[in-house]
Amino acid sequence: MSKVVVIGQGYVGLPVAVRASEAGFEVIGFDVATERVGRLAAGESFIEDITDVRLRAALSSGRYRPSADPGDLAGFDVAVISVPTPLRDGVPDLSYIESAAAGLAPHMTTGCTVVLESTTYPGSTEELVAPVLEQTSGLTAGVDFHLGYSPERIDPGNETWTFERTPKIVSGVSPASLVAVQGFFDQLVDKTIPVSTPKEAELAKLLENTFRHVNIALVNELAMFANDLGINVWEAIEAADSKPFGFMKFPPGPGVGGHCLPIDPSYLSWRVRRSLGHTFRFVELANDVNEHMPDYVVQRVVAALNQRSLAVRGQGILVLGLSYKKNTGDPREAPSKEIVKRLLALGAEVRVVDPHVVAEQVPAGVIMAQLSADELAAAELAILVVDHDAFDRQLIVDSGTHVLDCRNVLTGPTVEQL
Repeated sequence: MSKVVVIGQGYVGLPVAVRASEAGFEVIGFDVATERVGRLAAGESFIEDITDVRLRAALSSGRYRPSADPGDLAGFDVAVISVPTPLRDGVPDLSYIESAAAGLAPHMTTGCTVVLESTTYPGSTEELVAPVLEQTSGLTAGVDFHLGYSPERIDPGNETWTFERTPKIVSGVSPASLVAVQGFFDQLVDKTIPVSTPKEAELAKLLENTFRHVNIALVNELAMFANDLGINVWEAIEAADSKPFGFMKFPPGPGVGGHCLPIDPSYLSWRVRRSLGHTFRFVELANDVNEHMPDYVVQRVVAALNQRSLAVRGQGILVLGLSYKKNTGDPREAPSKEIVKRLLALGAEVRVVDPHVVAEQVPAGVIMAQLSADELAAAELAILVVDHDAFDRQLIVDSGTHVLDCRNVLTGPTVEQL
């Protein structure tokens, strides 16, 4: 039985690890967060895509074991690096990748395979990961061991395009490495898409999210102008979507969140600026528009209260949705957090409802509540930031509380659309 090590047991790494164990591999799910490892070992999942039942089945099989002990990395045949790649002051922070590679290197053997999954700029696999692995192991990438890049395409909460069903891009630093990387993922997913080198795979990932980021920024800016012009942007978008070719629907919203859209395009922009000395103008403009959407939401709140001769200070405001995405509990980079922060700074009394976000993921100072008629009645205004299915939409509409609907899912006399 081949041994697989998945470094990072978050939203990307855990699905890979569990799926690999289901495919018959002996899997070590490695993470430096001991508390997370403890929860996983107890059969407690923290992401929607891997249920407790599925996690416990993987544990019971004996083929999946979460660990924070670097010694458990020894003897691996395949290692997958799925660690965070945040931005620090606009600059990519690849320290987690470097640390993961440095931890793997002492345990490498001839013929093993290492795959980077973390989102990063083109060139990272060959220019960053390979030297770290080679220096300590004494092995040569593409000759003594296989090395490749296979970008994650996890979409939390998507029950149609799960990890197994979503085509997986694969690459290698050599033909043999590509064969090894593709051969591994062929056992985990329905379809793999091979590309020439890791650089193409790295760029493909950034292209996917930059495409979404730019188009969302387009409709967000359009929504602001349409409101000032007295035009229903939502109706216009639906009408445009009737065209069977040449158009793809992107709805506006309160901003972008998660790891991908607020961060990934900036990796590409940073790489272009550093390597070529040019500004990636589309990305910079999209960043500017999307990052300021929470400000626009607050401006609309202020305007709605002004219409009733009310100041923001001292008013009860109920924010519906704290996660960045519908029907998930992932609050990473969620625009709702910025909206709450700005409203609190203006003196509003803010309460937040989100049945998916667990207590340890709630930002400090945020008061959580349950959606009820009393909560709605106590609020001068409600903001629907995330359209979770768990929200009783009729209850919200029937409450009579003024609602700023950022998702165009409510209809009523006291509802205004973003």
